[in-house]
Amino acid sequence: MTHEKQAFVLEKIETPAGVMLVVSDQTGRLRALDWEDYEARMLRLLRLHYGDGAVELVVGRTADRVREPLLAYLAGELGAIERIAVATGGTAFQRELWEALRRIPAGQTLSYGELAVRLGRPRAVRAVGLANGANPIGVVVPCHRVIGANRSLTGYGGGLSRKRWLLEHEGVRFEKDRDAVVRAEREVA
Repeated sequence: MTHEKQAFVLEKIETPAGVMLVVSDQTGRLRALDWEDYEARMLRLLRLHYGDGAVELVVGRTADRVREPLLAYLAGELGAIERIAVATGGTAFQRELWEALRRIPAGQTLSYGELAVRLGRPRAVRAVGLANGANPIGVVVPCHRVIGANRSLTGYGGGLSRKRWLLEHEGVRFEKDRDAVVRAEREVA
C-alpha cells in the first residue's frame, strides 16, 4: 500500500479527564483524538488508516475549527463538537458506524445491539463493537455513548473511568454504586 506522506498537527490539551491528544490536518479537519496514556493506540490507528510511515505528526496548535468547539464541549456546551469536521480512513462499514455515532445526542446512550439495529444490521453486534473500538476520533465521534445491553459500562479505548467521566459530563446518570446507566427519559430518535 503506497501512501503520500501527510503532515498532521498534534496538540496536547489539558482536560478534567486527562491530557487529550488532538490531531488535525491543514484544512482544519480532525483526524484523531485520544488520551495521552493511550498514545500508542492512537498511533497504531493512524498507521492502520493511512499506512505505515504515511503520517508525520508535527507538535503545534491544532486548527481553531477543531480546538474551539472541543474546548466549548469541555466547558459544558455539549453540542459544540457537532461543528467539528472529521476525516478518517476505515472501511465503508466503519465510516457508516462512526457517522451513526455522531447522531447519538449528548447525554444519551445506545447499546451495541441498538446501534446494529439502527444500521439495519441487527445481527452485526460484534462488527459494531469492533468498528466502535477502531474509532480513531474519540469524544467527537462519541463511541463513549455506546454501552452494554444490560446498560452497563463496557470497553472504551480511553478506559472505563474516562468513559464514565464523559457520560457524566454529558448528564448521564448511573445507578447508585454501580456502573449501570439509568435509561434516559427520552429515547434517541
